[in-house]
Amino acid sequence: MNPKAFAVDVDGTITEDGGVVNLEAVFALRWMEKFGLRVILTSGRTPLELFALAIYLGTTRVVVGENGGVVAISPTTMALLADRAVCLEAYEILSRSIEGVKIKPVFPRFTDVVLERSFDIEAGRRVIEQHNLPVQLNDSKYAYHINQKDVNKATGLMAALKHLSIDPENTVAIGDSETDIPMFKLCGYSIALANAPTEAKLAAKHVTSSGNGEGLVEALNHVAEEFFKAKIDRFNQD
Repeated sequence: MNPKAFAVDVDGTITEDGGVVNLEAVFALRWMEKFGLRVILTSGRTPLELFALAIYLGTTRVVVGENGGVVAISPTTMALLADRAVCLEAYEILSRSIEGVKIKPVFPRFTDVVLERSFDIEAGRRVIEQHNLPVQLNDSKYAYHINQKDVNKATGLMAALKHLSIDPENTVAIGDSETDIPMFKLCGYSIALANAPTEAKLAAKHVTSSGNGEGLVEALNHVAEEFFKAKIDRFNQD
């Protein structure tokens, strides 16, 4: 492959424990942008959060939010790829069926419903299956997400890459949760961080020895060395 873009998860990937952005990871992402590659933030967070983050990080201003349900190219220009109504209906059924199901206080959502990690997710998945609901229940490790069935990070990333005229085969996906698996399968190369669950590691082509922001720096250095025979130079920003 000939890497032209990175699809990068946020929570647990760019951040450290506690949700604080890792500064070395920020430097490495900006290094990649200066090298001519595009860095696309792909997350369970809202497109407004991600777009603001992209501005401050200095990454590409095309973001994939809500686990693929929304693609934004500006704070007011977005493509909604899923229907939140079906997710709200599923939430009502889950909350009646399982004790402890409650909405997590987050920024307003466009296409999904975000829940506290306060109940057994497998029990929730069984309820969804029993009621034949057109949704899926995902664990981003930040929260549980009710997403429309067959809408995932690969769905949103495909739309983002089409907008940028970049082939998925020339894209590197980096993440740390089960929600990243669809984009691992879509992209030409994929890297799971050390803090990712086993199923994500098995789906990736490479696994780092470090996790969180430190793992992202390791992942980006791996790509630089593997495909460009280069190394990210912390002290030379030119």
